[in-house]
Amino acid sequence: MTVKVKVENLNFYYGDFQALKNINIEIHENKITALIGPSGCGKSTFIKTIDRMYDLIEDTRADGHILFDEMDILKSDVDVVELRKRIGMVFQKPNPFPKSISENVLYAVKRHGDVNKVAFNEIVENSLRKASLWDEVKSKLHQSAFSLSGGQQQRLCIARTLATKPEVILMDEPTSALDPIATSKIEELLQELKKEYTVIIVTHSMQQAARISDYTGFFLNGELIEFGNTKDIFTNPKDKRTEDYITGRYG
Repeated sequence: MTVKVKVENLNFYYGDFQALKNINIEIHENKITALIGPSGCGKSTFIKTIDRMYDLIEDTRADGHILFDEMDILKSDVDVVELRKRIGMVFQKPNPFPKSISENVLYAVKRHGDVNKVAFNEIVENSLRKASLWDEVKSKLHQSAFSLSGGQQQRLCIARTLATKPEVILMDEPTSALDPIATSKIEELLQELKKEYTVIIVTHSMQQAARISDYTGFFLNGELIEFGNTKDIFTNPKDKRTEDYITGRYG
């Protein structure tokens, strides 16, 4: 099984506060990895290190190694813009831009400026199809993205991420603001996306992690307490703290 992202001895600091402590984990290609744990345990911080999102936050630093296809992305000479094309991020709340549906999909593509204009229509359709949204919006591509429902907006944000042809998709609680029906659509979509992409999802829902992921990591107080096959984590955890969290005795 191919390892897409390998994290070795990762530590992360906000000023003097250490948010991540000696994290070691291997993320497998074309699999869904769920990260669980109580609020403030380091899950979201962890995925922000994988696409260097923390560069946008003052007084932060990371040490250790994150190998993405053998490239250590923590090195200072890494092209962060290029990295974020290959590793996309979908946030907790849908965050479409105040533009049309098609312009949302094309936003990052146009910023990078490396696609012929003739290909724009093809990119819009392909990205929206992959996000299971095309049939719902194909007749209103020039309408505002804000005219869509919350669940549709989140799938539009996924389409926007897919437009740059990433290899890894990071998701920070992508369904927490959605109703059960919209959540179900996103979960079904993820099962399709993992055929082409590697997905890492932060979730507070034990049920969601158990339903959709192949691997699960449990974070607590900045440490990765346990990581393994999702079925094993939920049915036979090795660490008492993992068992306590999953069964609701902690957090």
